Amino acid sequence: MQEIGAWVRHRIRVIIVKQWKKPKAIAKGLKWYCRVFGFMFSDEEIFKAANSRKGLYAQCNGDVINYILSPKVLGTKLKRKRKETVYPGLIDPLAYYLNRI
Repeated sequence: MQEIGAWVRHRIRVIIVKQWKKPKAIAKGLKWYCRVFGFMFSDEEIFKAANSRKGLYAQCNGDVINYILSPKVLGTKLKRKRKETVYPGLIDPLAYYLNRI
């Protein structure tokens, strides 16, 4: 279950970065998550991660994106102010399974 949860979180990171499409949008999104959750990454580190020439899977496995889009971040409920939409957050399958036993 732990390996499945790690694979799902990695795949979700890839999907999020793929939705941002361009390096400028990736940097903007990563900066937003840093500001909201209080991470202390410099603009240079975020710029390097966003403008990496690696593929999406390798790019999302790097330190910066892997830390910013951590399980804590992916598991929180986010509410947008403009659209009143609530993103439910990702459930950890191992914790869910252990709570059901």
